[in-house]
Amino acid sequence: MNRTAAVAWTLYDFANSAFVAVIPATVYSKYYALAVVGNERGEGDFWWGLSVTTSMAIVALSAPPLGAIADHAGVRKRFLFLLTYVSVAATALMATVAKGDVIWGWFLAVVGTVGFEGAIVYYNAYLPDLAPPERQGRLSAYGFAVGYLGSAVALGAALPFALAGNYAGTFLMTAALFGLCAIPAFVYLPGDPPGTLSLTGAVRVGFTQTQATLRRILALPALRRFLLAYLFFEDGINTVVYFSSVFAGHTLGFTTPQVIQLYFVVQLSALLGAWLWGRPTDVRGPKFVVMVTLIQWCLVVGAAYFVQTKLQFFVVAILAGTGLGAIQAASRTFMTTLIPNGQEAELFGFYALVGKTSAIFGPMIFGLASWLTGGNQRIAIVAIGLFFLAGLLLISGVKAGGPTAGTARR
Repeated sequence: MNRTAAVAWTLYDFANSAFVAVIPATVYSKYYALAVVGNERGEGDFWWGLSVTTSMAIVALSAPPLGAIADHAGVRKRFLFLLTYVSVAATALMATVAKGDVIWGWFLAVVGTVGFEGAIVYYNAYLPDLAPPERQGRLSAYGFAVGYLGSAVALGAALPFALAGNYAGTFLMTAALFGLCAIPAFVYLPGDPPGTLSLTGAVRVGFTQTQATLRRILALPALRRFLLAYLFFEDGINTVVYFSSVFAGHTLGFTTPQVIQLYFVVQLSALLGAWLWGRPTDVRGPKFVVMVTLIQWCLVVGAAYFVQTKLQFFVVAILAGTGLGAIQAASRTFMTTLIPNGQEAELFGFYALVGKTSAIFGPMIFGLASWLTGGNQRIAIVAIGLFFLAGLLLISGVKAGGPTAGTARR
């Protein structure tokens, strides 16, 4: 294993976590929904849900063909670079969003999220190149753990700006942290192998091959059922992440600095969860870890419905955090065990397609439920719990996902 490249890979998780921690998870989502749009009757929930749904639909539709293009044209690293700095630029421009700038704020949220989520397709595809099968679970978990550390650092840097009410400074700081800390990945990750086709030819083949790849996936029972399960439980995770700060602010009265403190605690607990579940993912298998954490997520959603105080929500958030790191790392490892050699970017494109397709529905369901019930977010959170339950039932029937230690890559 190339340790330098592996460290650079985990540092990219540190970098992009600044975006997710400050933009969708805490400051920007709350600022946009409650201050820019207004959320007296759930309008802010609706517009924020629409921004998430739109961006995820774009990523879902583009990820599979772009993944195939990256495999055939040898441009994976260049795509990772381009999408990363599109997101960085959109984050910096969020400093210009003021009260009433509903469309401009929505547009930047979409562009920033598309860049962030699109880059993850190519980032994930490096995992099989950086570690043997018996260590992929640990490296995946370590990447998430370093990412949660990055989130904590970003939140710590954002807190002084939030306390001063300087939202523009918060977004500019986040863009700088994301852009600078991503640089080691572009320096030390291995270069792409020579492409077998020109970029033009790869574009043509990428779009036509997408349909053929989908047919192959549908013919593989384990992969098909895993992706269907992932469709449901990732929907729940995405929705919780994208609406947690809005829920805390609207339903429980959290201020922006309190939301940052809350998410800081979540990141530390997620780091601990990802780290502790890394070895069990290899020894017991990713399926075991995913099932245990899905039970935990069902409990989290049920508890969130009943919370009445900020302290109670802090406790629920810590429980959610320990499950967040574990299930994301184990799911990524699960996927690597099902991918044939040479199809990493393409099939991780479908992995992104499933995850982002799920995020089309969850945020919109939450936003619509809140809007139609006059801002009752407790009703909305109950609907999201059903996604975790469906994922648990489906993943239990997957005949794969056993221990990865000692296995050979196909």
